[in-house]
Amino acid sequence: MPNHKAQSIGTLLAEYLRGSEAETTLLERKVPALWNEVLGTIVTRYTGEMEVKNGTLYVHIQSAALRQQLFEQRHQIVKKLNEKVGSAVVKDIRLLG
Repeated sequence: MPNHKAQSIGTLLAEYLRGSEAETTLLERKVPALWNEVLGTIVTRYTGEMEVKNGTLYVHIQSAALRQQLFEQRHQIVKKLNEKVGSAVVKDIRLLG
């Protein structure tokens, strides 16, 4: 007799997507939403468009001084974003003016 354990749809979907390109795409889409959580509202205020392409997060920053500070901290930012997402989705950050 088969063992039928009840599982949530979210759990089943996560298991189905695990390791697939679709999972990577979904995780990449979460990164911009986590930017404010990781860097705070002051940085977010100077942040424009963001997108992740092929493991690189492209971020438009309106302040040259802030862009320089973030550039110096980019490795720590990558680490924090990946921790929040739960996967190594972001490999690099490109800060654009």
